[in-house]
Amino acid sequence: MPNVKLFVDGEIIEQDVKDGANLVVLAGIKQFPKLKYGCGMGKCTKCTCKVLKGMEDLDPPNWKEDKMLGDLVGENYRLTCQLSIKADIELTQEGVDVKKRKREAAEAKG
Repeated sequence: MPNVKLFVDGEIIEQDVKDGANLVVLAGIKQFPKLKYGCGMGKCTKCTCKVLKGMEDLDPPNWKEDKMLGDLVGENYRLTCQLSIKADIELTQEGVDVKKRKREAAEAKG
């Protein structure tokens, strides 16, 4: 069983999940506490996380992640609603604000 370590709101949530688990689904049924999420369909970006360890064990970003996160995908940002957990992973939602990051990037491009 893969181990997930999530850093969020100054806490560390750590637990084992079934192989292939989706964290947003688990959070929705109260089996993965504290995960921030919204629509569960890759549209709202509320579930965005930054992968700290284990990126190599994830499937490549899909078109929804590419569309919603843009260049942030290259910085290890992912949508947890689109992830299938297959190996140990560490994620953070600390300070993750996609809309703010996109706005700052647009301003920097001028």
